[in-house]
Amino acid sequence: MKVTLFATCLVDMFQSDVGKATVELLERLGCEIDFPTTQICCGQPSYNSGYVKETKEVMKTMMKSFQDAEYIVCPSGSCAYMFHEYQHIFKGDPVWEPIAKELAAKTFELTQFIVDVLKVEDVGATFKGKVTYHTSCHMTRLLGVKEAPIKLLKNVKGVEYTELPLKENCCGFGGTFSVKMGQISEQMVDEKVACVESTNAEYVVSADAGCLMNIGGRIDRKGKPIKALHIAEILNSRA
Repeated sequence: MKVTLFATCLVDMFQSDVGKATVELLERLGCEIDFPTTQICCGQPSYNSGYVKETKEVMKTMMKSFQDAEYIVCPSGSCAYMFHEYQHIFKGDPVWEPIAKELAAKTFELTQFIVDVLKVEDVGATFKGKVTYHTSCHMTRLLGVKEAPIKLLKNVKGVEYTELPLKENCCGFGGTFSVKMGQISEQMVDEKVACVESTNAEYVVSADAGCLMNIGGRIDRKGKPIKALHIAEILNSRA
């Protein structure tokens, strides 16, 4: 099966290990990986900031980049959902709406792809530690991926999983929200960190790079002995 990787900006610039783990994991599951070098940002930050006309040009570039893909897999629920949003943004456009609909139909978040398309719930990973999982807003509420990451985590040998209290609450990142509403965002992420601490987890895991950057950054500033990891890093672990 040929998979085209949509890496995302945050993975490309800040979390390259997540991209590496995603590729290695998918290859181990029998996928052939393709990576279009013309891919750029999905346009979510500028679109959410109101720059609709300008962002449409970015979106067109992305649709062209992934037009020949069989399956598109993304290690970020938020960015994967943005590809699904294109069909609504280009609704009524005789040229781009059909292309956007086709893009949405073949775009999957990483754990969603593994469970729903590859039909795998145990990837053969081994990772020792106490783990809790943060359910990111876009991935859970909009993309509708809820069970896949939990199924995969629970089947990792050595993982001691504890459900996160108030898991439905936002971590306070929200893309540009954390910049525009810094003080509110800080209070939200403080609540999230407190919930993580209450589980006695050694690791807080998520499938969204933005959430991990926000939660992990706050944990570091508070000097807490907890590590933020992307789920791909755990699923790719053979330790």
